[in-house]
Amino acid sequence: MSSHAEAPEISKDPVADSTDLYAFISPDAPSMVTLIANYIPRQQPAGGPNFFEFGDDVLYEIHIDNTGDGDSDITYQFRFNTVLTDTGGNDTFLYNTGQIKSLSDATWNRKQFYTVTRKDKHGTHVLGKHLACPPCNVGKNSIPDYAALTAQAIHTSGSTKIFAGQRADGFYVDLGSIFDLGDLRPFQPDFLLKGAAIAGVNSLAATNVHSIALQIPITQLTKGGKLPGAYTDADSTIGVWTTASRQKTKIYGEHKGNTGPWEQVSRLGNPLINEVIIPMGKKDYWNGEEPERDSQFSKYYDHPGLAALLNVLYPGAFPNLAAYTAVKSNTRPDLDAVLLTGVPPLFPGFQNYTGKTKADMLRLNVAIPPTATASASILGVVGGDNAGFPNGRRVYDDVVSIELKAVAGALLGAVVKSYKPDAAAGLLFDVGGPTAEPAKVSDLTAFGLTFGSSFPYLADPWDGYDNPATQLQGVAG
Repeated sequence: MSSHAEAPEISKDPVADSTDLYAFISPDAPSMVTLIANYIPRQQPAGGPNFFEFGDDVLYEIHIDNTGDGDSDITYQFRFNTVLTDTGGNDTFLYNTGQIKSLSDATWNRKQFYTVTRKDKHGTHVLGKHLACPPCNVGKNSIPDYAALTAQAIHTSGSTKIFAGQRADGFYVDLGSIFDLGDLRPFQPDFLLKGAAIAGVNSLAATNVHSIALQIPITQLTKGGKLPGAYTDADSTIGVWTTASRQKTKIYGEHKGNTGPWEQVSRLGNPLINEVIIPMGKKDYWNGEEPERDSQFSKYYDHPGLAALLNVLYPGAFPNLAAYTAVKSNTRPDLDAVLLTGVPPLFPGFQNYTGKTKADMLRLNVAIPPTATASASILGVVGGDNAGFPNGRRVYDDVVSIELKAVAGALLGAVVKSYKPDAAAGLLFDVGGPTAEPAKVSDLTAFGLTFGSSFPYLADPWDGYDNPATQLQGVAG
């Protein structure tokens, strides 16, 4: 979660595993859209001797649909290559043989570079070649000033900013609880197996990912290159998703390599879809499909397994949801709107409807201005902040809590007027508590989460020496 090792096959292929996707209007540059696709989940910072890196044999792509048909109108492609540095003939086994203070230092033995290409109706355009990634954050002795390396690794191509490299994972979820029979620690008194209400924890605290990030002018992503005048404009919303592909044939032995056409092995639009909505037997298949074909998965949105489980695991807490789902002909138009078609103008100041085509994409209304981080609600539209999820997704949005509320029927009454949401539906959350749900970005510091105020927004990666998740407390003897 949000898409960390979410399907059986991709869990065995972490360099091609898309973990999170973000799309938002940049708060410090409101004429720009920031797109971030994360890969390689659950990185422990103390990763030596072989630290994490992008796959040289993987095609990473970020797709934009600006016509509402679930097909890509603009694609940004990233291809990586790894280069070993001459370290003076020492034949070293080390990632670095001294301090790394710049991206060109010979003391750093294993560098990665990449090429970025944009494909659109006008053709194929190379935005940058041999762009440097920063190193993994080995530790304070090896890298005394990581922020300086981050700054060096932000490249520009015209008005577009580009970054690819290791970042602190900004996603947060209580994995140890939620996958233990759907237990939510703050709500254990109502759980089938009773327990005391305790605070939910962030199971991904102090772990890293690898990010591909772009900051692009709005007018380079919209249909016809126009800047929408109002959030109600028909062309104000774009759809975004990311994919990873591998070539169909892998050759082993002396002449090892890859050949043949590219085959998609991973994709991600909205968070938690393949984890929670798609059943186990379809997860690998779903990863290889295109968003424009997502109507074939409609029944899993209409009758989500998690909603049925909530009625079993929290008996009596969701009587209205239980009565609604007991009628087999009742579907979930609320989940269709949030996750498959975009939301029509049901809420004041917000819509991101792209038409009848059902497609899993993050939908961002680029005419809705960003909210200042200090006053943003991490619950997005549910929290009264129309600049957050499901209007795109910001790096700090609490998508687990938002989708828990949605699956429990908190938004169903907005679409099915005869339905009255259960009081418990709007209360669900997993990280924080036990009595108060985190609401502001500043509340997240208690869970080891900080975020940058400028591109690429996700914080510098945790380092292997000082990583708090692996610190052992000394015992006086």
